[in-house]
Amino acid sequence: MKNGFVFSNGHDLSPRRPSRRRMSWSMASFFRIALPKRSGLIPATIDSKTTADGHARKSQMRENKNESATMTTRLSIALVAVAMVIPAFAQTTPKAPAKSKTQAIPRAADGHPDLQGIWTNVTLTPLERPAEWTGKPTLSEAEAKAFEKHDAETNTIDGNTDGKLLQNAGSAGTGAYNNLFFDRGSELARVDGQKRTSLIVDPPDGKVPRITAAGRARNTAALRNFNSVDNVKNRPLSERCLVGFGSTSGPPMLPVLYNNNYQIVQTPDAVVIMVEMIHDARIVRINGIHPPNNVRQWLGDSTGHWEGDTLVVDTTNFTPDTRFRGSSGNLHVVERFKRVDGSSILYRATMDDPSSFAEPWTVEFPFLATPGPIYEYACHEGNYALDDILGGARKMEAESNKKK
Repeated sequence: MKNGFVFSNGHDLSPRRPSRRRMSWSMASFFRIALPKRSGLIPATIDSKTTADGHARKSQMRENKNESATMTTRLSIALVAVAMVIPAFAQTTPKAPAKSKTQAIPRAADGHPDLQGIWTNVTLTPLERPAEWTGKPTLSEAEAKAFEKHDAETNTIDGNTDGKLLQNAGSAGTGAYNNLFFDRGSELARVDGQKRTSLIVDPPDGKVPRITAAGRARNTAALRNFNSVDNVKNRPLSERCLVGFGSTSGPPMLPVLYNNNYQIVQTPDAVVIMVEMIHDARIVRINGIHPPNNVRQWLGDSTGHWEGDTLVVDTTNFTPDTRFRGSSGNLHVVERFKRVDGSSILYRATMDDPSSFAEPWTVEFPFLATPGPIYEYACHEGNYALDDILGGARKMEAESNKKK
């Protein structure tokens, strides 16, 4: 159960499907020249019934010959015109002004960018920048491909129950997962055409800022509760099917080991984000007002407004039990959703909690369009392991008492 990942519930009940990046390409423009359809270009038809004698037939044949010559001349002129036009077209096509990204953005009836659809934030890019990439916020294409290839070849768990991923998940030796079940993607996150080495873009070193003493105390208390089996309410929120682990529900909405899909439904008054993991639903009230400070929610209270083509979501009023990386109930998250094109949204989130972090910090990565549907996530219905955890603890206590 390293790094706070918990897999003791029914997370494996949802049908899985591989996540892949999908790009939509438009057809290239084409050029066509149609010759005018005139009667002079169509040979006349000879009808033997209309020729009274041989003279009439010869006259008709001479007329056809003349019209054929006229047709040949006109065709030649047309072909010369085509030959002159095509090079000119070929020369001017690259110089034609490209459509701006704004023109390609789908828009809702109210004129704002349409964020609706099913999206995934799956990526190989880690939250924090690894030591081997210190000082390198981005990688070259060759470096990125080499890393992605190496990851695909070495970070596998098929036929290996003690792989690195399972060890990090606290499931080594159980054989509970395989490559199909995990949803990590196959590429690093690409933003502005460059592959990123960390989701964190500020601070520039790609690291979570220093955790305050109060934040460390909260993390210690959370770990202590994590090992407590006295009461179901002491178990982690994700184990109780209340919110997803690893901040997949957000905010901020971070990619985790699997179930990294989201569905957005948008109206002029509200935006709803349905999270695949534990089917959490975030409701963003457009131009709303936060409730009083004593009203606390698992995912906080989210209000939104538009700044140009960017949806800005402001979230406060978290419950202290949420504890995003040691945060308090005063965590303040500002998210930005910017529709970049027909197949991606640029997601950016800034976390501010002076009692937990030495300074605010920001993540940025794309949400990519993905085919649906999002299947029901039956967490509570399959959460047999929670009974097993508590029941197993009671059995161990009983056996220990017998030895006394």
